[in-house]
Amino acid sequence: MDAVRLAMVLQVAGGSVALFFARSPRLATLFGAGAAVFGSLLGLVPALRVLLGGASEGLRLPWDVAHGVFSVEIDPLSAFFLLPVLGLSALAAVYGGDYLLAYRKEKSLGSPWFFFNLFVAGMVMVLIARTVLLFLVAWEVMSIAACCLVIFEHEKAEVRQAGWIYLIATHLGVIFLFITFMLLGRHAGGLEFRDFQAMTTLGPGLASLVFVMALIGFGAKAGFVPFHVWLPEAHPAAPSHVSALMSGVMIKMGLYGILRILTFLGPPALWWGPTLAGIGLLTGLVGISLALHQRDIKRVLAYSSIENMGLIALALGVGLWGLANHLPVVALLGMTGALLHIWNHALMKGLMFLAAGSILHATGSKDMERLGGLMKRMPWTGTFMVFGAVAIASLPPLNGFVSKWMMYMSLIQDGITTLGTRGLTAILAAGLLVLIGGLAAITFVRLIGIVLLGEPRSVAAHHAHESSPWMLGPMVILLALCVTMAVIPQTVVGLMSGVLVQILAQKPGDMPLDSVVAEVPLALLGIVNASTLAAVGVMAGLLLFLTRRAAIAESPTWGCGYLQPTERMQYTGRSFAEILAEHILPRFLRPRTSRRLPHELFPAEGEFTSEVFDPVCERVYRPLFARSADRFARLRVLQQGKIHVYLLYIMLAVVLALAWVSLRTGWTTP
Repeated sequence: MDAVRLAMVLQVAGGSVALFFARSPRLATLFGAGAAVFGSLLGLVPALRVLLGGASEGLRLPWDVAHGVFSVEIDPLSAFFLLPVLGLSALAAVYGGDYLLAYRKEKSLGSPWFFFNLFVAGMVMVLIARTVLLFLVAWEVMSIAACCLVIFEHEKAEVRQAGWIYLIATHLGVIFLFITFMLLGRHAGGLEFRDFQAMTTLGPGLASLVFVMALIGFGAKAGFVPFHVWLPEAHPAAPSHVSALMSGVMIKMGLYGILRILTFLGPPALWWGPTLAGIGLLTGLVGISLALHQRDIKRVLAYSSIENMGLIALALGVGLWGLANHLPVVALLGMTGALLHIWNHALMKGLMFLAAGSILHATGSKDMERLGGLMKRMPWTGTFMVFGAVAIASLPPLNGFVSKWMMYMSLIQDGITTLGTRGLTAILAAGLLVLIGGLAAITFVRLIGIVLLGEPRSVAAHHAHESSPWMLGPMVILLALCVTMAVIPQTVVGLMSGVLVQILAQKPGDMPLDSVVAEVPLALLGIVNASTLAAVGVMAGLLLFLTRRAAIAESPTWGCGYLQPTERMQYTGRSFAEILAEHILPRFLRPRTSRRLPHELFPAEGEFTSEVFDPVCERVYRPLFARSADRFARLRVLQQGKIHVYLLYIMLAVVLALAWVSLRTGWTTP
């Protein structure tokens, strides 16, 4: 526990020193990134100790605030989330040290490093806080620091808009968190987490109300549909190493909150699991459908994160369903698949965002229609992006496939175990999961094909260069961890036994934890993955050996019979996805297009435009906020600009408050 506290102090102190040396970019980077790396590595020690079977570590101190003490603790659930938070933060800091230096002539680097370290410290405190006040303060610090990082390039109008959308969304979610904790505190008689754990079982109505409030409040942070609209705005706007953290671990704070609340509520109601699973399926389908036709690389990855949050919610829902129906194998398979995908997604999405940042750093563009041919110019970045795409599309032989397989097994086991409508629903859900996987594969084939292959579509892409070792190194580590998770999944799942016992509220001997390995032969799956990776490596090495020994004559790529092919004749991202986007997806998920076709005998010109929009934002939130803004604008009549009018307002408010207190006292006095 002391190591985590020291890590947080080191990170905040390093960020403050970086702010002090704001006029010296290299000193600010040295202190900011250095403190982030060393603090994160120091904090990993107690987290690993708890996950490996050690006892929970806590600290309680007197605190001069109302309602309680300063209480922090690392239990298995906190340690499980601390591992990706601190590990990815250290790698992102190393990457960001070189990435941000490109802005040293335009911006001060002191403030981004201060807010980066504050952001990491806020996430750590969210995970270890054991009082409501400390949790909410840490949640606010995390959210505000992330907003300050999102608006790093605040001179751009779209970045400022992204910051506003994120800020509004996160604080609307906080309203529901307040309601959640007030309901729990009223019943428990205190605002410490141990009070919540010790309270008598909530009635079904109150427990369900708390579950719904928590699902909305934490679901907004996790990016569940329809609360996802901030995510595709904020992630592309932030610096790439910050995007990796926000997508890889910050949105997981919403999942942590849901799991933490579930440990307070006792046995789940029968409808909680199907509700969460349904939200997960909707989120996955909408997220990957909207990712399919985006032009911005980082926006594709942001919508992919929404899809993956949906997959995790689906698996958690199946786990809750199995727990409520006393199906231990289904519960374990669902929960294990969800937990494993939380770690996998942190690695895969961190790798993809760092690779996208490398491309942005080299070309100055995130628009895939202005890229192309980057595999020749950036072979290392391109290779990492290809492996990351295979992993994030849940294809064998990488780690995304392992957790996705466990999700399939949980649904199939549910369908086999239960009969009638419930079993059929589980099988249909497995079919929808297959559909999501197919759309994800097409999405990332499109991304890799348009960005890395073909010919450059712009001068910037033509002159792209490979990134420095400081930026490539973190990607190497993330890829190595993805491979490790795929090759030894049984060892990784073994680390989760304490977390599973805690979430499922069972004693270690009450649930057949080994049944996960029995139902899903993880060791065999690891051997298959390792063999496939080895075969791919041998084939690649052999091909490289043969091509180096052979005399190769360079010539232009065959142009399909055209005498003077140009880069404009290549597939675009939109044309690649046209069949799906225009003819298969539901109408409300399709891009908005307009055409002006030429009609003359010798046509001179035509016109085609395509506009990508988020249907929830476009048809729900924008009209709602526009109407609200119009109605609140009518209250400007109260702003007279005269001090005596404002004094009259104050007097009226005091009189009304005193009248209310008097009436309330009279009603309640016997």
